[in-house]
Parts: sequence; structure tokens; C-alpha cells
Amino acid sequence: MEDTFTNLATYGYIGLFLYSLGGGFMALIGAAVLSYMGKMDLSLSIFIAFIANTLGAMLLFYMARYQKTMMMEGLRKHRRKLAFSHIMIKKYGSWIILLQKFIYGAKTIIPIAIGLTKYEFKKFALLNAASAAVWALSIGIGSYYSGDFLVKLAESVGQKPWIAPLILIAVGSSLWFYATHATKRKK
Repeated sequence: MEDTFTNLATYGYIGLFLYSLGGGFMALIGAAVLSYMGKMDLSLSIFIAFIANTLGAMLLFYMARYQKTMMMEGLRKHRRKLAFSHIMIKKYGSWIILLQKFIYGAKTIIPIAIGLTKYEFKKFALLNAASAAVWALSIGIGSYYSGDFLVKLAESVGQKPWIAPLILIAVGSSLWFYATHATKRKK
């Protein structure tokens, strides 16, 4: 077990960076819990997640803005989600940049949808960086202070391994149901 923690401390920051390019919830929660256990540094983990999350959204925005044909080919199956994202942008305005950091699945599609519009790059960059900071700080610090609970939860799931698939199925089904319902064509 100690070997696993040593490897996580050694390669955990690299994994956190790569995972946070496209999202990073679980990686940041894991890094914060490891920080709580004294295996990683919380400040460094939050900083790495912030930088990676900011860069990831900026890259998606840039690719949508300047590589539209390539992006549209990849999004052909997700036209409804893209249209839903445009509606969300119109409904919530600039707040959607902050909100999308906390909504699973929206972290990818919202920057692409914004990149396809005439939204100013500098404004997006500033709001994206501020939103990534709020996201990284709130998830990182919240997970750090919930470390005791999360460690006990992991131990109880380790003792009863059949619980983990049930939780994953419940969470996955809920997310799928919400995404399907939110993007469903209204008659």
C-alpha cells in the first residue's frame, strides 16, 4: 500500500495535470484527499488543476474558433448537445463559463460552443481563468476538509466491494437521464 502512495505522490501531479485538461473533478478530489493524508501538497495540487483546467478550456475554445470544420466533423453526433449549449449561453450569459466548470459533460461542450460564436477571446480567457480558480479552490479545499469522511467512505467500500458498482451505476444513470432529458426534442 505504501508503494501505491509513493507512486501517486511521484506521478500524481502529472496525472492530475493531464486529467484536469478535460475536467479533473475526481483527480482533484483524489489529490486533495492524498494531501489530507500527507502524501501530496494541497497548494500544488490546486495550482496544477487550475492551470490544466484553464489551458484545456482555452484549447477547446481555440480549436472551435480556428478549426471549425475539424471540430464540426467530430461534433456531428452531438448537435443537440451543442444546440442546448447555445441555449444555455443565451440564458445564463457569461455565468455559464463559471457554471460549466461544475457540470459534468458541460466542461467540454460549452467552451466549444462559445468558440463557435463571436465571443471575445480576451473576455473568455479572463472569465475562464477566474472560473477555473473558483473551481479548483472550492473542490480542492472542500475535498481536503472532507478528507476524513472520504477516507472512511473508501475504507467501507473496500470492505464491501459490491457497493462501488452500485454507486457508479446510480450516478452514471442519473447523469445519462439528465443529459438525455435536457437535450430531448420538445414536441
